[in-house]
Amino acid sequence: MFFRIAGQAVMVLHFLVLAFLALGGFLAWRWPRVWFAHLAMACWGLAAIAFPVICPLTHLEDAFRHKAGDAGLRPGGFIDTYIEGVVYPERDTVLVRWLVAAVVTVSWAGVLYLHIRRRRKRGVAPAA
Repeated sequence: MFFRIAGQAVMVLHFLVLAFLALGGFLAWRWPRVWFAHLAMACWGLAAIAFPVICPLTHLEDAFRHKAGDAGLRPGGFIDTYIEGVVYPERDTVLVRWLVAAVVTVSWAGVLYLHIRRRRKRGVAPAA
């Protein structure tokens, strides 16, 4: 019972991490220091797409599910199990990745704009 609940808790955490990856830049509009954590998360997301690395949360959830006697995640991991083919069709994976990149870019542009605006209000000239 413990391992089943632990696996589900890791799954929920993983969904929250993915939501932060996509939308965390907008949190930085209100709390600018969040941007550094979001930058790290965006770098991890880019590395996971570009290289064959597996998220530690995927390993952890899979281990808990196996210990609970469940089948575990699909070979492609968390995304293949819960996202692709469920939230959007697998054929749209590249499109969804570009859309997430666009959302992150817009959020970071907003962070930059707000940073410049705050500096101007304090009378500090923006660095060239």
